[in-house]
Amino acid sequence: MTFHPGRTLRALLLPLVAGLALTALPAQTAQAAGTLANGGFESDGAGVATPAGWSEYGDTGASYTESGGHSGSYRLSHYSASAYKVETYQYLSGLANGTYTLTAWVRSSGGQNSAYMSLKNCGSPDQKTDLPVSTSNWVRIVTSIAVTGNQCTVSVYSDANAGNWINVDDLTFASGSTGLAVKGADISSLAKSEAKGGVYKTGSGTTGDAVTILKNAGMNYARLKVWVDPADGYNDKAHVLAMAKRVKAAGMKLLVDFHYSDTWADPGTQTKPAAWAGDSYSRLRTDVYNHTYDVLNALKAQGTTADMVQIGNEINGGMLWSEGSTDNWSQLAGLINSGYSAAKAVSSSTRVALHLANAGDDATVRWWFDNARTYGIDYDVIGLSYYGYWHGSLAAAQTTLDDVASRYAKPVFVAETAYPFTLAQDDSLENQIDTSGELVTGYPASAAGQLAWMNAVASIVEAVPNGRGLGVFYWEATWTAVTGNGWDPTDASSGNGWENQALFGYDDKALSSMAWFGHR
Repeated sequence: MTFHPGRTLRALLLPLVAGLALTALPAQTAQAAGTLANGGFESDGAGVATPAGWSEYGDTGASYTESGGHSGSYRLSHYSASAYKVETYQYLSGLANGTYTLTAWVRSSGGQNSAYMSLKNCGSPDQKTDLPVSTSNWVRIVTSIAVTGNQCTVSVYSDANAGNWINVDDLTFASGSTGLAVKGADISSLAKSEAKGGVYKTGSGTTGDAVTILKNAGMNYARLKVWVDPADGYNDKAHVLAMAKRVKAAGMKLLVDFHYSDTWADPGTQTKPAAWAGDSYSRLRTDVYNHTYDVLNALKAQGTTADMVQIGNEINGGMLWSEGSTDNWSQLAGLINSGYSAAKAVSSSTRVALHLANAGDDATVRWWFDNARTYGIDYDVIGLSYYGYWHGSLAAAQTTLDDVASRYAKPVFVAETAYPFTLAQDDSLENQIDTSGELVTGYPASAAGQLAWMNAVASIVEAVPNGRGLGVFYWEATWTAVTGNGWDPTDASSGNGWENQALFGYDDKALSSMAWFGHR
């Protein structure tokens, strides 16, 4: 199947007026009050330059209907063999004032100077959502606005280079609102970085506090991991308590991520803390309860109660192996429920999340949470890691997020995601992502590519139906290349394979990609 639409067809149509600036719109014809006409582009068939109900402006030959819709037979496409700027729009009048949401299914080649759908001239500040790069699969995006003047213009816009294309279909405009409650980042590395001489600067180069810099960029939630007895002394209870004071003083919320280990816990490693290594299963349940309660109660006592906690980190295969592996679901359930009970005993309003890796694998996530339901595991929220270079397409991640939010009637969030702003290294350790072949198609290794990726991930979370998409945490915002702050807590000489995915550059300055925190 070919996804660069209409090349043969459009070569026969009128040439484009390349570079025409869309600085004003011609006279608009209002549709029937409060309705969006022909949102599925089914009224006219293929090859129609101006779909029924819509108007166009700019290089109008680059906007047309084409066979192959998301549903139905046709879609709207923007494409030309030459550079172009075009807007396909519809003016709605007679609207009851209130909040409205525009929903659309989209695909894009990427490479445009800009490509987005927007709501404007509605009486409140214009709202827009960039089209994610998704070349073979449709993804759903949303944007919402407060209508205060009984009218609004729905717009699809491309400022594109030769050969760039977008597909848009199944637009709806209806009452309702969207937005993300969580625009967060993991900053677990920060305390050690600062102790080892790490410096953080604003985008203009002024040295400052990383927490404040991130807060001023729009970050509203911090994630901190806690290990039981780490070899380097960091990411323990004391350091979490100290960092929590800074997080809360900045006006942000706090997620505490319990690894139940002395070191990294993930799908491939769930090693018990050394102090618990010889404990029976029954004793491990007490260990989990006491450790969870101790950390969270200390946070509460100092006035920094956790807003959310994770009982385990990327627990696809369980935790506290081997007693708590998914080979023994009843025991895993007992361990998780011990952590849940402890968290709720400290604060009933603290939300408890369960966190798996690989949001692109709906079958595995379903298998896991179906078992969680069968074995009576308690939780409030589902968190999923999603790294596009490892975990599949945006469409696959959207399928999983939508499915689990509906299947288990729980809010969902992306607990971890990231993207490189460069392929270069800032220390001697090879980076996890360091070649162009490892990148996600359409997202370059640049600050602009990092920003585009984060906006794309935020968009699919925002689009989870029924308001169940909570938000996104970036991993790991402050883990820059600082000697002594490497990946291995037992080895001070270990390097950092992730510094090209921090939100601070190699000059220590805040990257422009922090703008993703401003996502609705």
